Amino acid sequence: MSKELEEGSELKLDFLKLKKVAACGADILPAVAQDAKTGEVLILGYANQLALNTARKEGMATFWSTSRNELWIKGKTSGDYLKLKDILVNCEQNSILYLVEPVGKGACHTKDKTGKPRSGCYYRRLKDDDTLEFLPGKE
Repeated sequence: MSKELEEGSELKLDFLKLKKVAACGADILPAVAQDAKTGEVLILGYANQLALNTARKEGMATFWSTSRNELWIKGKTSGDYLKLKDILVNCEQNSILYLVEPVGKGACHTKDKTGKPRSGCYYRRLKDDDTLEFLPGKE
């Protein structure tokens, strides 16, 4: 990902993402990780049966990386794990919600202006003029 995309104020939504996800060839569904204590939405990813089974076995939020086509245990390389507290299933059984306890410095791969990983990936808001601004304390 580019620095401008992840840190910039220009809106560049990827409306082709689901087409790319569908093209990855994996049987997956959306999986959201939410901080069980604060309610903050941390990450939206995708899970297949292997990711779900691994999450339950390991006790950590686990996803299927659609870009790398491989299992992704969040925090395995960064040390910023998402300890699984519960798994919720939506009414149509086509998405899951991981309720987690963040363990480490943050859940996002981006870092704030001090170099600390951000708590979650949702750190900018869309303004009326179609630009993005950082949420207070998330710069």
